Amino acid sequence: MDTTSLAVDFNGLSHSLLTKGSEILMEYGLKIAGAILIYIIGTWIIKNISKGLNKLFAGKKYDPSLQTFLRSLVSIGLNVLLIIVIIGQLGVNTTSFAGLLAGAAVAIGAALNGTLGNLAGGVMLLIFKPFKVGEMIEAQGAIGVVKELSIFNTIILSPENKTIILPNGPLSTGTITNYNTHGNLRVDLVMAIALDQNIDKARQIAIDAMLSHPKVLKSPVPEVALLKVADGMTTLAIRPYTTQAAYWDVYFGAQELVKNAWDSQGISGPIPHRVIIQK
Repeated sequence: MDTTSLAVDFNGLSHSLLTKGSEILMEYGLKIAGAILIYIIGTWIIKNISKGLNKLFAGKKYDPSLQTFLRSLVSIGLNVLLIIVIIGQLGVNTTSFAGLLAGAAVAIGAALNGTLGNLAGGVMLLIFKPFKVGEMIEAQGAIGVVKELSIFNTIILSPENKTIILPNGPLSTGTITNYNTHGNLRVDLVMAIALDQNIDKARQIAIDAMLSHPKVLKSPVPEVALLKVADGMTTLAIRPYTTQAAYWDVYFGAQELVKNAWDSQGISGPIPHRVIIQK
């Protein structure tokens, strides 16, 4: 092989390599440029979505802990989606990558099943607000004043001054009784008088006695209604109204006032009796 042939082969190889390199550079250069462009546009979109969420939360006055959680959740989700799109733009097969993420999500979800349920319940409670901190509620067999509403648990203080921690999952799907929705509370009491006593007289004495309590509301006016006549007594429903803060003061104080007023004005209570039949 002479020198001329070697020169021709070398030139052909060089040309081929340059052509191939140009094609590769063109192909991957465009992909890299596209990935950079997608990254710039994606980050701009995510930034504007975050700003929009901030404005939305500011207008709705959502709980600060919920705002932080939702912003983080949306930001993480959008950034993961952006990374997948960029990887796909670079030519990497994203099917297996997405499958891996889905498998990891399922495994984490199974391991944190109860925790995720409480998390979802906390988000629902913070969004729809069936109760607020400081209100008295009854739920999950417990009653008390709400002291803290967090993402995972709700903490209430019972009348016995006990701290009760309720998981948000069951709480959000169960029955919740809010004693503060209408601004005042009706205290439901049951008291009895003897069968031969005048109901109208007993009713007026009870109403006057309840109104003498400093924490019983004048409006709505306390109610006294006939509940039943049985078991050798007349049972009356005694219902004063008060505020949430004074509920237990009125619950105990109103009963004492009504009992003392009936005693002083001649309204006698029921006398237990038994009927013995001799065969």
